[in-house]
Amino acid sequence: MSENAVLRLRAQRLARATRPFLARGNRVIRCQGCLLPQKSCLCATIQPQPARNRFCLVMFDTEPMKPSNTGRLIADILPDTLAFGWSRTEPDPALLAAVADPAWQPVVVFPASYADAGRPVHFSPPHEGKPLLFIMLDGTWTEARKMFRKSPWLDGFPVMSLNVTTPSRYTLREAHGEGQHCTAEVAAELLAQAGDRQAAAALHQHFEQFRHAYLAGKPHHPIHQQENHPENG
Repeated sequence: MSENAVLRLRAQRLARATRPFLARGNRVIRCQGCLLPQKSCLCATIQPQPARNRFCLVMFDTEPMKPSNTGRLIADILPDTLAFGWSRTEPDPALLAAVADPAWQPVVVFPASYADAGRPVHFSPPHEGKPLLFIMLDGTWTEARKMFRKSPWLDGFPVMSLNVTTPSRYTLREAHGEGQHCTAEVAAELLAQAGDRQAAAALHQHFEQFRHAYLAGKPHHPIHQQENHPENG
């Protein structure tokens, strides 16, 4: 098992829990690294990659504990990924220090339609200047919107509004709306557009392996019916 920032955050969250966290499939015996069933463990296949740019995951409460979370996949491939729990009233001082680090250009990955008038918005990663720190708000769509609206420390950073044209392959949870992509899919596209193509390819491959292994343990998931009857899709 390779440690990363999301697994450390998960351990901290579990340590302060007052009752057991029961995710879907909680009776399954899971690897504590990839959180897949032990028979489907992917830890040995993880191949970390270097990248010029960096990610900072701001995770809503129980998100790091969910086996279906894909922010963890980013941290698997990019070992210097940062991960912090979100608090509306008491943001982690280490998080505030990380986004204030002058070595990086912080950008908040979020749809442009939610940015206030006059706030700078990028529609593709800038290739000039300092390396980018992609701040990703990791949670359900409702939770992500809450984090975006109620985090004043984010307001001074440009918004990175990425248009991903390929359909999402993420079928582990129900999407809020058509065209939405999971955290790992967006991160892989950001890396590709920012010039970190090797890391992007590794993350994409890791995501596909994770998706396949996760769904393999759910034989009644609708995706199996679609794959067995392609004429219905």
